[in-house]
Amino acid sequence: MKMTIFEKVLEIYQKIEDSEFTICLHCLGRMFSLLGTNTSNLERGYSLLLSLTMDNHRKYLSTDKELRDESITNLKILADNANFSPAQKVLGDEGLDSARPRENKLCQLCENIFLNLEVYIEKAKQIAKDFEFNNFLVGTSPASKIINREDNFKSELRLLNSESFKSHFNREIGKRLSLVLNKPVEFNNPEIVFVYTISFDKFHIDLISKSLFISGRYNKLLRGIPQTHWDCKNCSGRGCKICNFTGRQYQTSVEQLISPEFLRSAQASELKFHGAGREDIDVRMLGTGRPFIIELKNPKKRTVDLNKTEKSVNKTNKGKIRVVDLKFSGKKEVIKLKSEAENTKKVYKALVETKHKINKKNFGEMLEKLKIHLEQKKISQRTPNRVSHRRADLVRKKTIHNIEGKYLKPYLFKCIIETQGGTYIKELISGDGGRTTPSFSSILKDEITCKELDVLEIKYGKE
Repeated sequence: MKMTIFEKVLEIYQKIEDSEFTICLHCLGRMFSLLGTNTSNLERGYSLLLSLTMDNHRKYLSTDKELRDESITNLKILADNANFSPAQKVLGDEGLDSARPRENKLCQLCENIFLNLEVYIEKAKQIAKDFEFNNFLVGTSPASKIINREDNFKSELRLLNSESFKSHFNREIGKRLSLVLNKPVEFNNPEIVFVYTISFDKFHIDLISKSLFISGRYNKLLRGIPQTHWDCKNCSGRGCKICNFTGRQYQTSVEQLISPEFLRSAQASELKFHGAGREDIDVRMLGTGRPFIIELKNPKKRTVDLNKTEKSVNKTNKGKIRVVDLKFSGKKEVIKLKSEAENTKKVYKALVETKHKINKKNFGEMLEKLKIHLEQKKISQRTPNRVSHRRADLVRKKTIHNIEGKYLKPYLFKCIIETQGGTYIKELISGDGGRTTPSFSSILKDEITCKELDVLEIKYGKE
């Protein structure tokens, strides 16, 4: 025969042999959390013990000796093991016992953590005081001792309708913090998360602030600057004589020039740079600029003045880089930025050098040959030799949309080339020893190289 809930509650407290331990009302309530709704575990626990006390008081007042003896036994269990003051008062009023609540009793499951939640609230409040946020979430990592003790307890007593320590703690802290901070709990996309690491005798809080994303476009006005940080090849970023102990292959980058002002404005701990592709170190990024998104990790401030930040970055880096069109963005935009790389058209300006002399008279014929063999056609590009050490050896098909050219002087002409995103322009011109076909070199039957290259425009839209 299945036990009634009252019988199960009594069984719980009969299991407690050490007089210094009990089961607190929070933990009692959550042992039956899935039974009944629209109440808290604390209220559920109190209601169970109060109802059980009332039922046994009724039995004591009956004329049935067996019932009276049973009720006294049960009331003493509630008064002593459960440390329940209403049961203690009933015993005292009936002249059966004068016991009073013992404040030093510890809950066997939480060791009174749930009776001292204000400590956890105050600590979170202090940690959060320097952060700007509109909503939050609470997470918990209980010590294995807490989890194992509770699992054993539930298993022994076959408690199948209970709620975990973690769930109850998260909700109770969340409710109280919401009142103290005057901010709502947000489950799907919180701006900050309080992560409690808890053992019976101590706890620690980590505050995780949701990354702040800012998009824009940058121009790189000088050659010799990479887009992002490169570790020194000799020391792999550890620092050595070759890199002057900076750990960097190049002394600066677009990312490093941009970073300080954004980090300062958001008071963030770290910055990650996401670019819509990248230009080579010796290539300038001109025109309307290359789209990028900055991810500011663990920011304390979210109300960044983007106009002020833009002006400050540009003033500090005048003649080197420039940022424009700053806007607040999000993680989804980073994914979109990366996935749309193949759906871009890019316009380049190339300074092209030939091995054999050319003249203005025959340049038109040369340009026409390039247009006939390349415009609106696909080329095959095997991963260039210069990047094969860090990129997969693949053959990529890329579309060349348009080529315009202008004669400059013998051995030198200028080209404006519009191509599909991801095309290696230097190899389109040189042929890279036959790894790119067709190429300027193979079409014009000459050794042709790209002396200088600039990106003029990046266009979005399907091919």
